[in-house]
Amino acid sequence: MRTITMPKYHGLGNDYLVFDPNQNGMHLPERKMELLCRRNFGVGADGILYGPLLENGKIGVLIYNSDGSETGRSGNGVRIFARYLKEQGYVTEQTFVLATKAGDVEIAFLDDAGSRMRVNMGKADFMSASVPVEGVFHEIINEPFLFHGSFYNATCLSVGNPNCVIMTEDVSRKRVQALGPYVENAPCFPERMNLQLCRVEGRDRLRIEIYERGAGYTLASGTGAAAAAAAAYRMGLVDRDMTVEMPGGTLAIEIAEDGCIFLTGEVEKVGTFTLAEDFFA
Repeated sequence: MRTITMPKYHGLGNDYLVFDPNQNGMHLPERKMELLCRRNFGVGADGILYGPLLENGKIGVLIYNSDGSETGRSGNGVRIFARYLKEQGYVTEQTFVLATKAGDVEIAFLDDAGSRMRVNMGKADFMSASVPVEGVFHEIINEPFLFHGSFYNATCLSVGNPNCVIMTEDVSRKRVQALGPYVENAPCFPERMNLQLCRVEGRDRLRIEIYERGAGYTLASGTGAAAAAAAAYRMGLVDRDMTVEMPGGTLAIEIAEDGCIFLTGEVEKVGTFTLAEDFFA
């Protein structure tokens, strides 16, 4: 019986499977993605990285959430995929460009193993149409929203995917899990929404808890950290260089003078899983 191999990596506990169609010689059915990501019936992961693919002369990747829905970008996902590309010899340069659905991402390896990287996540976009948020076309900075019968001041922005950042002292897993489903599926967010509860702990430090659309509660998120940092900086609460603390660990964020957000962190390999071909039948 033919088998399928899928390596698994994590960035601060935010884990992804990599499905390489070049290695496996088959297409991964989307209906099987959710099953693969279920921790009791499949391998278990927060998402799946599909590639490498050739996108306009660049190496590209498709990023899927654990429910099988596609997302434009993942800060941890692109770093994980970059390490896979380096390990497999697809990339030999110290710096390269990876194509995602939300646009190109520049990735620089900071060590020989390819385990530590600096990623240019691009610029945050606070315009309602870009996030998107329904209503009048304007930037959404610390504005009131009604979620589950209560009002919250929130900043909404896109960093390749939609994010809602709520500044609060109560940053806990219990609270983000309770509020997350209502924010994710609020009628004013036509493409659903990621939520970050954020507490400012200094001019150079944030702490966040994350609930992601299509995945639920996660221990860490690169785009979530970038979104929280961009929101806090736009509100004048932090300086350009900061760390963002999450339950899974800490990422370093730098907001350049031109507005580009640089994310630095590590990726670890869990192992390579072998699945029977009839799993995909």
